[in-house]
Amino acid sequence: MQFASIPGLPDIKENLINAVKNNHLAHALLFYGPEGSANLTMALALSTYLFCENPGKNDSCGQCSPCQRMSRLVLPDLNFAMPSITKSKKEEEKEEEDEDEKSDLLTNWRKFVLSNPYGNIHDFILFNGFEKKQLNISKGAAKKIIQTLSLKAFEGGYKIMMIWAPEYLHPNAANALLKILEEPQPKTIFILITSHPEQLLTTILSRTQKVLVRGFTDEEIQNHLIETGKADEATANQVSMIADGSMREAIRLVDQVEDHQVKQIREWFVDCFKSDFKSLFSKADSFHKESIEGQKSQLLAGMNVLREMLLVDANLNQLVRTRGEDLDFVTKINASVFKGEHIDTLYEAFNQAHYHLERNGNAKFIFTDLSMKISRLMAKIS
Repeated sequence: MQFASIPGLPDIKENLINAVKNNHLAHALLFYGPEGSANLTMALALSTYLFCENPGKNDSCGQCSPCQRMSRLVLPDLNFAMPSITKSKKEEEKEEEDEDEKSDLLTNWRKFVLSNPYGNIHDFILFNGFEKKQLNISKGAAKKIIQTLSLKAFEGGYKIMMIWAPEYLHPNAANALLKILEEPQPKTIFILITSHPEQLLTTILSRTQKVLVRGFTDEEIQNHLIETGKADEATANQVSMIADGSMREAIRLVDQVEDHQVKQIREWFVDCFKSDFKSLFSKADSFHKESIEGQKSQLLAGMNVLREMLLVDANLNQLVRTRGEDLDFVTKINASVFKGEHIDTLYEAFNQAHYHLERNGNAKFIFTDLSMKISRLMAKIS
């Protein structure tokens, strides 16, 4: 990964390169930005620049051996840690001895990053078949990080530890890393990459230099889609406006991967309006069978629909991102059922349901309870 392969963001690239040239690069960096941003790709491009044998003024050379190996993420001095399935203490001890299992996870991680450089945790879960599993970065993984960084660099230069989604660090794992984060070996660099910095421990945040990687502009997305041959100008222009700064979303839209979530919300609200409890209980069963991240994603989709409804209710149609049938639904339900105060009540109910899901509440009960609240509110209004 080179800086040139990342569309736009010239200010961030320049700041990182200048930090390297002026020897101002901190030993612990936190790359954070919204989902679909270049937080991961920017961290990889910086790593390539640090490993490059012939770095140029604005980028790595792309030709030397370290650059070639970085393009495949197989450089021995670049180490990764990422969420994996939560295991018991006995399973962790067994995993420490099972090199094949650790190798499989790393191999899958490399494949995931190379094929989905702007992917999020939900994409990672689907890629690895981790549905219905709780993920974390365990204390055992933290122990492995410390052991790895206690060794000298294989090639005598930098040694980089990249932790993706550090919000999944188990509290014991996070605490175990504090000392080495503050006092690493010379030429050792920690790079933490997240879209949710607010979920990190304050003790972790305080030991890192923050690098905000903003979302892409519409123009940056449009140019990238055209230059890479993913879309023609008309399609790229339309997609860039809907993507809202997310390259992941833009690529998903171009690939015409149908998103069923808003349709599911639409059908759910109709069943609630009709008080069709048989259908609602069936939906609760289906919801329970989804992955944990899928369940959270569906609730977030519902909250996004409510946001769109608030914008329509406030006559701020220029800010509405919804299109087609989904926009018709938002407009009609606003006109016939909900007003601002009702939407506020519903938003709070969705937010509370999401809160309970994050704390391992029973998904079927949570969905059923939320369905009853929506039904009662609709019955009261009508």
